[in-house]
Amino acid sequence: MSDFIFNVLDQSPVTSATNPALAVAETVALAEHTDALGYRRFWLAEHHNTSAFAGAAPEILIGHIAARTQHLRVGSGGIMLPHYSPMKVAEVFRMLETLAPKRIDLGLGRAPGGDARTAAALQAGPKAWPTEVFPQQVEMLIQFLEDAAGLTGEAGGFPVAHPYQGIRAQPLGEHMVPIYMLGSGGDGAYHAAQFGLPYVYAHFINPDNVETALRAYRKHFRPSRFLDAPRVMMAVSAIAADSEEEAKHFSKPRDIWVAQLFQNRAGRLPTLAEAEAYQPTDDETAQINMIAQRGLAGTAQQVLERLDTFRKEHGIDEFFLLTLIPDAAIRKNSYTLMSRAAGLYRSAEAAE
Repeated sequence: MSDFIFNVLDQSPVTSATNPALAVAETVALAEHTDALGYRRFWLAEHHNTSAFAGAAPEILIGHIAARTQHLRVGSGGIMLPHYSPMKVAEVFRMLETLAPKRIDLGLGRAPGGDARTAAALQAGPKAWPTEVFPQQVEMLIQFLEDAAGLTGEAGGFPVAHPYQGIRAQPLGEHMVPIYMLGSGGDGAYHAAQFGLPYVYAHFINPDNVETALRAYRKHFRPSRFLDAPRVMMAVSAIAADSEEEAKHFSKPRDIWVAQLFQNRAGRLPTLAEAEAYQPTDDETAQINMIAQRGLAGTAQQVLERLDTFRKEHGIDEFFLLTLIPDAAIRKNSYTLMSRAAGLYRSAEAAE
């Protein structure tokens, strides 16, 4: 049995050769593919007003994928809570939990998942929830979920004097939906520590702040009803292939797209042919090379060794693999290679 815990983070990428409907279909197919490979979780990202990703409503995809898989825990990576009512989020995830008992995860984020104008358009009222009330939103969401699971008093839920005491997030049920806090900087780490939640660090967004964020999380962690001690998960950009040269070739579209994102001119993910034909300027070449160094690309064994180093250096309990490749078959194969290299594939077969 493998001692690695691997999960999948998927964004439903749209390439210049595909369309959003096909991107969503490829995400569903990837979930079905990885369901038998020993991965523990399959999480869906939330992005808005972008031509690069079709995953705008993870809560809907979660229900669809949970119905088409058997083993994976399916969740959000994550729900951008400032856009939404805590009670409504609680109701959505209570319904998902009812449809797929003990297989639903609720990952929370504070980022807008889009630009400022889009964030304003997502609001139900004239003004967004200010970022400083995010902790209160999280607390309210937790209380709604605890109350729906039948917890009262010191065990959880709303106190007797709370104005929302007695308002129930339906459908009720005995099992509490687990909550995870996402982040790529200091704020997420502090929020995760404050509420005693597992912390998922987005290394693929900000690989330079890992030590600072994890130190803050562990230092300020408060044991809670959910967790006795800190639990750290890391989401990394990872591409595995039969050779290092091939993996670096497959990673070119990702590297070019991220460089264009930094220049505020990113569109859809380039195809492999477009990436191969792309002629960057000298400045772009330097930036693309820098981006390539931040991701993991190589044989499955090489990627596994890098992840093992991360695990030992930072005390990582679980990894999310984000594999941004414009070819769906190659993307599937990367996850297969990583499963086999880590021994997850054999473990999944043994569990059948």
